Amino acid sequence: MNGFAPVAAVVIFTVAFVLIATERIHRVAVVLGAAGLMAALGLLPGDDVFYDEHAGIDWGVIFLLLGMMIIVGVIKQTGVFEFLGIWAGKRSRGQPYRLLVLLMVITAVASPFLDNVTTVMLVAPVTIAVCRKLGLPVAPYLIAEALASNIGGAATLVGDPPNMIIGTRAGLTFNDFIVHMSPIVVVLFVLFVIMSRFMFRKSFVHNPDRVAAVMELDGRAAIKDKALLARCLAVLTLVTVGFALHSVLHLEPAIIALLGAGLMVLVSGVRTADYLAEVEWTTLVFFMGLFVMVGGLVETGVIHALGGWAVEAIGDNYFAAATALVFGSAVLGAFFDNIPYVATMAPVVEDLVARAPDPQTGESLWWSFARGADLGGNGTAVAASANVVVLGIAAQHGEPISFWQFTKYGIVTTVVTVTVAWGYVWLRYF
Repeated sequence: MNGFAPVAAVVIFTVAFVLIATERIHRVAVVLGAAGLMAALGLLPGDDVFYDEHAGIDWGVIFLLLGMMIIVGVIKQTGVFEFLGIWAGKRSRGQPYRLLVLLMVITAVASPFLDNVTTVMLVAPVTIAVCRKLGLPVAPYLIAEALASNIGGAATLVGDPPNMIIGTRAGLTFNDFIVHMSPIVVVLFVLFVIMSRFMFRKSFVHNPDRVAAVMELDGRAAIKDKALLARCLAVLTLVTVGFALHSVLHLEPAIIALLGAGLMVLVSGVRTADYLAEVEWTTLVFFMGLFVMVGGLVETGVIHALGGWAVEAIGDNYFAAATALVFGSAVLGAFFDNIPYVATMAPVVEDLVARAPDPQTGESLWWSFARGADLGGNGTAVAASANVVVLGIAAQHGEPISFWQFTKYGIVTTVVTVTVAWGYVWLRYF
């Protein structure tokens, strides 16, 4: 390929990345425009866009997301998250910090199985309602939930979109993520719960007069259909078991998610329009366009060149490479949104892993990459999709959260958690 192609690919990609980061144009419009321009200029063959797993759309990620979105769309109809919000309010007896911890636990426990973006979409509106009942400032609770969702979602293959990209690119299983990511995620979440006691302390204003109103709420009334909830939980359990056994069953996670979605629809009887309304179509289209953009960099040799440069830079010092991936991913992912960052860097890391002296060393680089990117998602208000969703929900409910209001807590959380995660990488793999 001539010298024009790599330059054109880099220019198109860079401009698109800046537009995504600054949010001047909707990110779906940006990636579709950039992907179309790359295809029109012949920077990647037309067939590769749809059929090449390394230089085209990663359908495994797309259908994994689609399946989980449909599953959550059905579960939402049961009212279980409204029930959990009321339960947290009553269980805390209006004590602000206790309520914060309970809401963070709900978010962090649900995120690894429903994905963090979907979880905050379900929990945030309930949180706003409970905080208003108790006369508590809404922003600290929503910010804490977003941060908790990014930490909790890092534990599994399906918990955070960057993990889905890394898992499919690296061939890592659901169980691999559980074994390598969940131990440090538990430690980091406990650490974050302790940190939140001090970070949000000025917001913990107890209003005894408001507590009675919350205690009178009937959580059971929020459950719209108990039989439907039981069926949904049974299917969700089967899907989770399927993820855990997918390497034994020889089924890709995307297939399991789609089978689970189909079964959920069959046993629920929910109207098609109701669960499809919960599918984030813009997110799916964004991913597809993004994969095409990255494919342009792969086809023009840009990614291979970056991988060669990285190998030369680190030499035989793979601990230095792991360190660079942890901290570099956290910093860059924090400012440029960790999803496009991971989609861009995954081929570079793959090239780096291919040149590692042994499989164990190569795999440690993938885990370093995942930890840095996932935890870097807490760095700023635009660093992760969950953050953007929470800010959008807050604005819709008349409780706007500014970029810096979120970021001042996110930066502190990121610095502490990423540093601890780096220590874990050092102790476990080197």
